Amino acid sequence: MDIIKNILDELPPKSIAEAYFEGANIVLYTDSPEFFREGESKVRDIVRKIKKRIELRSVEKILLSQEAAEKVVREVVPSDAEITSIIFDVPRSILIIGAKKPGIVIGKGGSILQEIKQKTLWSPQIQRSPAIPSKITENIRNVLYLNNSYRKKFLHNLGKKIYKEWSPDRVNEWVRLTCLGASRQVGRSCFLLQTPESKVLLDCGVDVTGRGGDKFPYLDIPEFDINEIDAIIISHAHLDHNGLVPYLYKMGYRGPCYMTPPSRDISALIALDFIGVAYKKAENPLFSAKDIKEMVRHTVCLGYNEVTDITPDIRLTFYNAGHVLGSALCHLNIGNGLHNFVYTGDMKYGRTRLLDPAQTNFPRMETLMIESTYGAKDDKYPPYADQERVFIDMINKTIARGGKILVPELGLGRAQETMLILDDAMRKGLLPKIPIYIDGMIWDINAIHTAYPDFLSMNVRSMIFRDDNPFLSDIFSRVGSPAERKAVIDGGPCLVLATSGMLTGGASVEYLRAFASNPNNSLIFICYQGAGGYGRRIQEGEKEIIMDSEGKDELVKINLEVNTIRGFTSHSLRNQLIAFINNCKPSPKRVIVVHGEQSKSLDFASAIHKLHRIETNVPRNLETLRLK
Repeated sequence: MDIIKNILDELPPKSIAEAYFEGANIVLYTDSPEFFREGESKVRDIVRKIKKRIELRSVEKILLSQEAAEKVVREVVPSDAEITSIIFDVPRSILIIGAKKPGIVIGKGGSILQEIKQKTLWSPQIQRSPAIPSKITENIRNVLYLNNSYRKKFLHNLGKKIYKEWSPDRVNEWVRLTCLGASRQVGRSCFLLQTPESKVLLDCGVDVTGRGGDKFPYLDIPEFDINEIDAIIISHAHLDHNGLVPYLYKMGYRGPCYMTPPSRDISALIALDFIGVAYKKAENPLFSAKDIKEMVRHTVCLGYNEVTDITPDIRLTFYNAGHVLGSALCHLNIGNGLHNFVYTGDMKYGRTRLLDPAQTNFPRMETLMIESTYGAKDDKYPPYADQERVFIDMINKTIARGGKILVPELGLGRAQETMLILDDAMRKGLLPKIPIYIDGMIWDINAIHTAYPDFLSMNVRSMIFRDDNPFLSDIFSRVGSPAERKAVIDGGPCLVLATSGMLTGGASVEYLRAFASNPNNSLIFICYQGAGGYGRRIQEGEKEIIMDSEGKDELVKINLEVNTIRGFTSHSLRNQLIAFINNCKPSPKRVIVVHGEQSKSLDFASAIHKLHRIETNVPRNLETLRLK
């Protein structure tokens, strides 16, 4: 069945000059200014009928010139909106307005956008500008609008594949899942979902604490052929879930990569940092900046609760996972309802300062694949507020004795949560006015947080909207050069938040080397430490660590105070994992447990089976499960 022909048959003759796919969406281009201004109601009628997104745009030849269109925008939009950029995506007839206050650009009931559309015949889109300037963020976004003709062609070809032999009554016979990583381990998350018509990769990460081949997913198996992969879905932007994606583009993959908009921006930023860390270790990086650009221009971004077809027989919806900015629970409707599968990625079923808890309501669900990072019986910790008080107390004690504090941070998620805690404590007078330094990629990731407040908790969102942005607090100072880092190391008592969180590289390792010998200093772990990394070894009591220093081994004595606060994690603890499953609607008929050390995964799966009397699986890497 030709879906575009069906749509055109419903519209007045000669009203549409061209029709293109944009992934699963359909774009109709008209050469009639009158139909562009008045035809929306007819298009909406068709949308209601076929349940697909359809957008009406103008062909290039009737668009107002770019110079004249920009003049209209600047005349119509109030200056309070603080427009920062106007970009023209000519092949797609889109005008992208970057502004610090996008609500003002939209206008009451969309009135200003509608006025721009009527006067210019361009289709305006709004993009929030980060409150924190970031050249890297700007470059990431610009990649999408370079070589626009390629992007238009790519999305059209993707749509043709999705709607190949399109039928609303499509059904399938089987669904199977192969575990290529993160099974009975934490790290290198990667799962291959297959149907008779589709092959979809769920995440493709690296194990940052692994060695040799153990760092990467098992991609050298008969079932995996990069030329047969129809789509990649990324749950969130941590390296253990997305770190190998640019490498797939290096190896020739040119298909779509689905993720949320903030995950796209952060994925590119973290991948660039991954290259930088490799060079600092005198290693050849797995991929180049060119491969990261390929990943970005092949991304297809979805917001939460936005449904889209990604192959002829698989429909994807993202829901809030509560783990980090843009993290998503991935709901897959397979074979027109044959099977409904939810992959949690990493998730947090608990309210934090930064994010709302993970979503538990789904239209349908038979199988749930869930993480188990903290799934063991003893992964139960005091209330979050109590842990915050312990953290503040540790800082105060170190400062009182004239020491420095190092908090190794995951640049995404955990660092921003810590900043909110510190900002609140400083406002309430619970901390002295000490220097708090931010080092590594945290600052650029903060900028991305300010660009996507709709993905944050209601409280933080309202702070940003009322110009009380906690990420702009003057208590934080950015460390942006080796000279500034040396000044921090040589200076007085302070607190340093630095990447990487597992002490596998980056700024945190340099601070550890400098702080380690002084017993007045302290090291506070607040995020998961992978097995084999410096962090886990220090956490387990090692007092001497051989560290790489510019290609040479250096013995570092660990004399500083070492503390761990486990309840701060952006993962769900044991009771939260159980509560998530208890509150899922509908209840899953089967639970697959992954992303946890073997003992934790087995322990958690056993508990779920006893509580719900449903099938539970703890697959091994390279094991294939039939879902239907």
